[in-house]
Amino acid sequence: MPASLRILLVESDPERAERVREALAEAGERDVAVISGRRVLARDVAEARADIVLIDIAHPSRDVLEELTQATSPMERPVAMFVDQSDPAITRAAIEAGVSAYVVDGLRADRIRPILDAAVARFHLFQRVRSELAATKAALEERKLIDRAKGLVMKARGVTEEQAYALIRKTAMDQGKRVADVAQALVTAADLLR
Repeated sequence: MPASLRILLVESDPERAERVREALAEAGERDVAVISGRRVLARDVAEARADIVLIDIAHPSRDVLEELTQATSPMERPVAMFVDQSDPAITRAAIEAGVSAYVVDGLRADRIRPILDAAVARFHLFQRVRSELAATKAALEERKLIDRAKGLVMKARGVTEEQAYALIRKTAMDQGKRVADVAQALVTAADLLR
């Protein structure tokens, strides 16, 4: 994580925003932009190109939480939410929406840096997990496609599963393609001929 982050603070109360900015400055963070949260939030967040978004809100509601998480894109960057009081349903909704850190009892200068570090680390961990999950799903889909192509070759040529795979693999090697690409072409051709 960089020593200094580009931070976007979403806070509608100017006095509260200044207190948070001071707490961030005490923690060594100087690149802090503040937006009110009631403007065109999605555009403002996109234009800010922040490393992390901090949302300081006294009493979150489900509607406010949904609006803020849609605008702050928690799947694209870490989002830390600071609230004065919480309820289990709102906490659960925030975590399910992708908020990296949900902190009750507001911001305090002495704990801001560890919270930022934890939010960024958690965000990167979940990014890695999402990436691995997507790769696993893609591999499973390729496996299903290859199995379907093998079945087509087995039926058309009267060969075993191993022989069908060997034919598909040899064709892929001869054409400089991936096995999954050749399998896709076979399945597409078979679908067209039905």
